[in-house]
Amino acid sequence: MKVVGTIVYEEIEGGFWGIKGDDGDKYKPVSGLPENAQKAGQRVEAELERVQVMGISMWGKAVKVNNLELLP
Repeated sequence: MKVVGTIVYEEIEGGFWGIKGDDGDKYKPVSGLPENAQKAGQRVEAELERVQVMGISMWGKAVKVNNLELLP
């Protein structure tokens, strides 16, 4: 799925980077984000794939980032 959104840093669960989509959903990359995208407020367009993971996370949908483009 293609998503346009904003990078956020969440302090919960030890801290992690996520994407708040313009579609209103939240996405939690299971392998994190590339270092150049780890900037709160950064706009991105991402190709994401839903994945099934075991865990207690209550924030967003678990996804694999297949492609990520920084937007101006």
